[in-house]
Amino acid sequence: MAAQPQVPAWVARGPMLPTAGSPPTSPGFAAEIKWDGMRALVVAGPDGIRVISRSGRDVTTSFPELRALTEVIGTRRVVLDGEIVALGTSGQPDFVRLQDRIHRPLPTTAVLRDVPVCLYLFDLLHLDGADLLATPYLDRRDRLTTLGLERGPIRVPDYYTDVSPAQMLEIARQHHLEGIVAKRLNSRYIPGKRSPDWIKTAIRTTTDVVIGGWVPGSGRYRHLVGSLLVGLYDQTGTLRYAGHVGTGFSDRDRKVLAEGLDELSRPASPFADAVPQEFARYARWIEPVVTAEISYRERTADGRLRHPSFRHIVAPEQ
Repeated sequence: MAAQPQVPAWVARGPMLPTAGSPPTSPGFAAEIKWDGMRALVVAGPDGIRVISRSGRDVTTSFPELRALTEVIGTRRVVLDGEIVALGTSGQPDFVRLQDRIHRPLPTTAVLRDVPVCLYLFDLLHLDGADLLATPYLDRRDRLTTLGLERGPIRVPDYYTDVSPAQMLEIARQHHLEGIVAKRLNSRYIPGKRSPDWIKTAIRTTTDVVIGGWVPGSGRYRHLVGSLLVGLYDQTGTLRYAGHVGTGFSDRDRKVLAEGLDELSRPASPFADAVPQEFARYARWIEPVVTAEISYRERTADGRLRHPSFRHIVAPEQ
């Protein structure tokens, strides 16, 4: 069994998390690209490496190529915050490809060849026996840069204090990236906490989808809409399942939708392709005559919507 470094107790609380919001306009922030991958805390030193997911799962064996970090770290001991990313054919982060790696504790040689990953590091939390959690962000970031860790799959992307978060968001949009994170220059690192000192702004697209069914919620929403099952028409006019939308609803939305959609019930799915059983078993199918506007992160290669969120029902054209 490979040697593993000792992990500070606070690592178990997980990484610091950003709040969602618009790019800040006040001074005192740095802007970073938000990478579309898997967040991880990485503990490394001369006695090995451990890679720990946001949920606290040890995923070291899933990403053996990240052992390259121990080659550049030498005798130093670090705890780092970063994102594990798989790049698509265009060179952009591709989370769908990354999913082929996340749940494989022992990836085969073929998987390692076909779906290589990179580790994008953006924070230094511990160095040579000293925790840096109370050290301001800007100082931590500068120390990270001076370590010279870039080699092979290990990357230390830039951060920007001379470009406004709004400008950085537009640059991310032009390059088809996920968004940005604006970080207050003097912010401390608080493991496991969501802090207003870090503000994430995701780039999202809106589109109209056809509602083909709905799934009741749980608890106090058990008689209301929990999620919508939606689709898009392909070039042949066939309605294809595109995903389930479970966020973005107000309580009033859930109630009004349940009442209105119930009147359009039908016995079978209107989609030409199969809906995942986890939703189909509870689905209440409806005639595909209602359109909703939703926002989403991206469409996968098989046409599914990632991170969709309900916006409103689209009024029928007169």
